[in-house]
Amino acid sequence: MRLLYLTAEEWPTFRADVTTLFGKYLPTLGIYSDLVTEASSIQPSAATSTVWPAGQATVCMVPAQRAMQYIVKFLHQCKVLICSDYAQYDAVQVRDMTVIALVALIMCKLKKRPFLYWLSYPQSEGQIQRAKARGMQAGMKYWFPLIQGTLGKWLLYRWILPKADHIFVQSDNMRSALAKYHIPLDKMTPVPMGVDMASVTTLPVPHNNSVLTNKRVVVYLGTLDKTRQIELLFNMLARIQLEIPNVILVLAGDTEDVAHRAWLKQQAEIAKVADAVLWTGWLAMDEAWRYVVSAEVGLSPFPRGVLLDMASPTKAVEYMALGVPVVANDNPDQAQVIAESGAGVCVPLTAEAFAQATLNLMNDAASRARMSALGKTYIAEHRNYQHISAMLAERYHTLITTQYGNELS
Repeated sequence: MRLLYLTAEEWPTFRADVTTLFGKYLPTLGIYSDLVTEASSIQPSAATSTVWPAGQATVCMVPAQRAMQYIVKFLHQCKVLICSDYAQYDAVQVRDMTVIALVALIMCKLKKRPFLYWLSYPQSEGQIQRAKARGMQAGMKYWFPLIQGTLGKWLLYRWILPKADHIFVQSDNMRSALAKYHIPLDKMTPVPMGVDMASVTTLPVPHNNSVLTNKRVVVYLGTLDKTRQIELLFNMLARIQLEIPNVILVLAGDTEDVAHRAWLKQQAEIAKVADAVLWTGWLAMDEAWRYVVSAEVGLSPFPRGVLLDMASPTKAVEYMALGVPVVANDNPDQAQVIAESGAGVCVPLTAEAFAQATLNLMNDAASRARMSALGKTYIAEHRNYQHISAMLAERYHTLITTQYGNELS
């Protein structure tokens, strides 16, 4: 089986539900995909290294100017959709893009091929939210995402989702939210974030960064974007320092928002914990995981809200897979995995609650050991990409053979 897969992620992408799920596991189950996306002209080497193990990667170079990026990528994707030989594809799938999804939907109707939509995040609502947060004084940085988001939302709920042959969503909560738009539940399949357990058969070696010497480590893995409220962790850290003076917080991640990064560092100074924070920036997965296994506790603050509640956070399941107990708040997906696994603690999203839960675990080695074992077992059984890919492959085959009568080998 072969998919034509148009994705919003820039090449090369590091998202596990693209690289691991579609690039590694699905091909072993007979599901191949030709990827269509973009590469930044700022990193020309990225475009020349289009090795995609699941099939072909058709990548266009986009300019630095934001508005032109959309135009160049859209024209590139239109060309692929119009010129492709549909006889070699069993379906077309579009991820997180609305305007090109409409083009793909039309082409699928003409070529009599299934149209599938993959919704990992409600991008249109996110654009509208960002625009409103910036305000009209931001000029085009207000109007462009507002118009784009409003148009995208109308297209998504009026045309794309109702007329898609099937929709893959990020979580059970997203599935329930979309059902309010009269999308039938049996037309949606949740595909939560997982972990490639084959890559952690042997745990990474704890990091040898000298900054960690004689320190008791807690870690946050992931984006430092404004929506994640990372500043809460600095107040948490100040509270922990009162009882454990040699604690250090590793922030294994970054944000593209330079101003926000500077603001975060200022907040660490204000909280008087700047010397106890290690900023690593973005790291390769193997390197980041070495910091995770150096820690006693993994932190997963994930603010509640209509948009973020639909997500399936990766941090909590990665901590568990690596045997690190989790302190998290009640995002629906991570609250579920913590409740089902017993591998962490779910608390309100406040500095005091996170501090107390983290302190309790740091002072209780027996609980940490128990949670470590429970977490690794749970992820291996429930959030292993090997299992997730088997479920997804079966769903693809059922959809295509039932709806279009293709005999797939």
